[in-house]
Amino acid sequence: MKLQQLRYLCETAHQNMNLSRAAKTLHTSQPAISKQIQMLEEELGVEILQRNGKRVVGITAPGQLIIQTATRMLRDADNLKRIAKEFSSEDSGTLTIATTHTQARYALPPVIQRFTARYPKVKLILRQGNPVQIATLVSSGEADVAIATEAIEHFHELVMLPCYEWNRCIVVPPKHPLLKRKPLTLEAINQYPVITYDFAFTGRSKINQAFAERGLEPNVVLTAIDSDVIKTYVELGLGVGILANMAFDAKRDKNLRAIDASHLFESSTTRIGISRNSYIRGYIFDFIEMFAPHLDHAAVQAKLSSSQSDSAPENQPV
Repeated sequence: MKLQQLRYLCETAHQNMNLSRAAKTLHTSQPAISKQIQMLEEELGVEILQRNGKRVVGITAPGQLIIQTATRMLRDADNLKRIAKEFSSEDSGTLTIATTHTQARYALPPVIQRFTARYPKVKLILRQGNPVQIATLVSSGEADVAIATEAIEHFHELVMLPCYEWNRCIVVPPKHPLLKRKPLTLEAINQYPVITYDFAFTGRSKINQAFAERGLEPNVVLTAIDSDVIKTYVELGLGVGILANMAFDAKRDKNLRAIDASHLFESSTTRIGISRNSYIRGYIFDFIEMFAPHLDHAAVQAKLSSSQSDSAPENQPV
């Protein structure tokens, strides 16, 4: 059994049984992948892939378990390389952060500025997407940390670290009638078209929940994944914006006004997600603490250890 065979198998599964795409990703040929997987099947004595003639159509039941184990083995092999690399070069490497636009644009810049000053030899990569996409990047090993608010708590292979709570504001043009409504109510907001986040992003479910509890259905005329896009269309007069407090900057957003709406919506919690099975380099611990000062090295390590204990099979040594 070779790691190369496991890598070919896992990439084939990742590409939904498309051997051509797997071969392209791994810079090899389709026959080479097919041959190596067949050799692995012969060695293990079970069929991993379901075939219809020469065409792969699915994964067998034992194949599902084998791929899960192979994925862990490949991750462990990568961890071994990371451990060796850390001890040979503790202040250099790569940190891949998967996050949403709001976090990348508004929460992360001062943290990244501090981090790059401390670790100038570490290459930073920002991967943006919706919460499900970024959690998938971390669970698959393509990113080191995920930073988001929604959805990532549903990925059980990730350890979730709460960072901070935030709420929302209503953004309107100057002299808008809502600026005179004190206190601001959902009923008042509901008199106008609404521009806010796409459902998969930045606490949108809390917005929907608040209106539903009042028996209201907002007239959402435009959704976006980008806070700046929301503000642009509010400036054009298409509606009132509902966005994260952190996304409004009075100095930059001179053509808009913000009204605090924290009394109208349940607060949301931004979390960092890391894989429970990954090896965390020292500078990643430092990045996490810079983003959330209460999450120092000891706190994160304790959470990782507790999570690994919880996930261990019964009657197995931890």
